[in-house]
Amino acid sequence: MAVRLRLKMMGRKHCSFFRLSAMDGRSPRDGRVVEELGWYDPHAKTPEQQTSINRQRVEYWLSVGAQPSDTVRNLLKQQGIAVK
Repeated sequence: MAVRLRLKMMGRKHCSFFRLSAMDGRSPRDGRVVEELGWYDPHAKTPEQQTSINRQRVEYWLSVGAQPSDTVRNLLKQQGIAVK
């Protein structure tokens, strides 16, 4: 099973909210999750309120070979988490 770190879309129309999840790479975007790792709110008023990431668990998943999507890779770089 190839694990990917991806964003899972939540919220309502015109008010998107995303959960950062470790998922099987073959599952659909909103499908079954292995583990929830945090969230991302692009509509938050301040940058501090935009993301909440469980750094320890993200680093664990990266260490065992999980591949982040391009968007997640950018979010992790903004949070200072090193991605290969």
